[in-house]
Formats: sequence, C-alpha cells, structure tokens
Amino acid sequence: MDSVSRPVTEFCLDLYKKLNRSAEDTNIVFSPMSISAALALIHLGAKNNTAVQIEKVSRMNHGEVCWASQCDTCVSHREPEHRQAQLLPPRSPSAGESLIMTPCKQFLMCTKELYGAMLQIVNFHGAVEAARRKINAWVESETQGKIKELFAPGVIDGHALLVLVNVIYFKASWEHKFEEEKTVQRDFKLNQKPVQMMYQKGKFKLGYIEEVGAQILELPYAQKVLSMVILLPSDVADGSVSGLEQIESRMTYENLMLWASSENMFESTVEVYLPRFKLEGTFNLNEVLQEMGMTDIFNESKVDLSAMTFAKSLVLSNVVHKAYVEVNEEGTVAAAGTGASIVRRSLPLVEVFMANHPFLFFIRHNPTNTIVFFGKLCSP
Repeated sequence: MDSVSRPVTEFCLDLYKKLNRSAEDTNIVFSPMSISAALALIHLGAKNNTAVQIEKVSRMNHGEVCWASQCDTCVSHREPEHRQAQLLPPRSPSAGESLIMTPCKQFLMCTKELYGAMLQIVNFHGAVEAARRKINAWVESETQGKIKELFAPGVIDGHALLVLVNVIYFKASWEHKFEEEKTVQRDFKLNQKPVQMMYQKGKFKLGYIEEVGAQILELPYAQKVLSMVILLPSDVADGSVSGLEQIESRMTYENLMLWASSENMFESTVEVYLPRFKLEGTFNLNEVLQEMGMTDIFNESKVDLSAMTFAKSLVLSNVVHKAYVEVNEEGTVAAAGTGASIVRRSLPLVEVFMANHPFLFFIRHNPTNTIVFFGKLCSP
C-alpha cells in the first residue's frame, strides 16, 4: 500500500515543517489523511497546471492519481472506514436559491463513487450566515461534537461559489487500557506544569533511534488496525524541545518508515508513562499551500477547474483545517534519508518510557501504513 502511504506521509512531513516554523514550543495536531482527501477531491475537478501543482504539493504520483475519466477503476484511494468526506448531503434548491455554478456530471459521479461526497445547494449570496451555520452543524454532527465552528464568521462570504468540506472522526480504545487508579500527578518538564500521568507495565513494541537519541513506542488500539506511535527524544535537564529538533531534522519518509519498522522495534516489557492530553488545531492553509507550490488555484486568471464546472470564474478561496485529539486511559478520540543507522540495543529486563517532556506522535492505519493524525505535544 505504498501508493497511499508514501504520498500522505511525505505531504504530512512537508506540511508539518511549514506549520512548525513559528510554533517551536507550541502544540500541533492535524490530519494529513483528511487534508489529502480534500486535495484529492479538488484535483478531480482540476486540469492542466492547476492539476499538476496539486499533484506536486500533495505528493500524488501522476500514474496513480484518480483522474475523472478513470474513477470507476481506481480503488487505491478509496477511503478507510473511519473517514468521511463529503461536499454536503444532497437536497434540492429551495425558493430564492440559485446554482451559479453548474457542476460537471462526471465530477459529481467520481466524487460520489470514490469519496462518498455529495453536492448540496446553499445560498451563499443571499443567506451566507445561514449557509455557514449549516455547514458547521454538519461538521459538528459528523465529528460527534468534537469540531465546532470549522468556518468562523467571515471566512465564507457572499463571493463563495463552492465550499469543499472534509471531516475525519476517529475513536478507539487501547488494546491494553491504562488503569485510572494508577494515574498520578507529575510535572511536565518544559513548563513544570503538573499533568495527569497515566501508567501501565506491559509488552509493547519499542525501539531506539541511535542517530537522534530517541525512543520509539507503539501503543496499539483494539484489533490492532490502528496504533499510536510516539517519538520521544532523550530527556534533557530543562525538558526543552532541543531533542525534538534532532528528530525533526532527520524526519523523511524513508527514515520514519525505518524507525517504526520491525527491524528497529521489538517487543519488550515496558513501563509506560504517558500524559492525558487534549489537542485542538485550527489552520487556514491558503498561505501554506501557496508556499508549497499550489498557486494557480487561488488565482482567478490562472486557475483551471474546468473538470469540476463549466463556470470560468471558479477559484479556491479558503482551505480550513481543524483537528482534535484526546488521549486518556480508555484510548483516543480524534476528529480530523535512506541509510539511517538502526542499532539493536541490549535492553534491560524492563524498559522505561517516560513521556514527561515534549514528543512527537502519529496515529497510523496499520494495514496501509498511512498516517491518519500527526502531532507534537509540548504542553499537555
């Protein structure tokens, strides 16, 4: 399933580096899978240089992209069961509403077949606030109330023609749950903030990445279809993010796959200390996507979305992403370089994994080896 895993992971790392530039001591969480699905939806309607730029930014392979004319035969990008992608549920226009843009039937067919996406007509021109509330209500419902106000007031204005909405909701229990009575208060070293530190001792896959001086731990969810993988730098006296920077500087698709591979991770008895935490991230990705190379789609004179609609004035105005991750004793709730040296160490009988300082984590769909959520925890 490298055809899915590689582009999503490479896009994830590209995006993380952009988002992390001004967030050294700040929590980050986003869903590369969700954003990739949204870009894939847009790509179905794009042509020429607009399509090429989306492929480049999202790391899609030209030969594996779901072109509109081939959507009935493409199965490699069908969504995992825990993801939902929709334009909006379908209905007929009511009085006073008008469809300014006429979508191509082939585009609608492909978005429905591949992503379960449907078109709903709303009145952006006469009742934009009602339309915004309707979209937000759908997102809140699809994420079990975890993502509220995806579109803040003013983000959607009367010039909008099309709003693409993609949400992902994930809830899973640990394969081995933490016992609540063993959770104790400890200081998190970056800011000496007391946190609720969960604890359990058990058999887990653990590795050591010598080149960056970090531990890597896999915590599987029930049925082991998904796992949380944690990259924990060596402890430093002040609990600063300097250790994270070592990991970040070497994070590539090849290294990440190698670090989390069976060559590096092996089952051991581990004492796991992990803080309870809730993270929420909201991003307007317009500027970031343009910096990454997706410029034409935001430019009225250059954009080509003619596979989506025959209207000539259609341009992408906003790309908004919001993600939520909550980790507790029960499990997790979440809503949206080659040649690295790996060394097996002689481990003590019991290894300690003490996550009391900043770390990186990702939630992985194991059958496809695809990153669903990616984050950095600096302050639980």
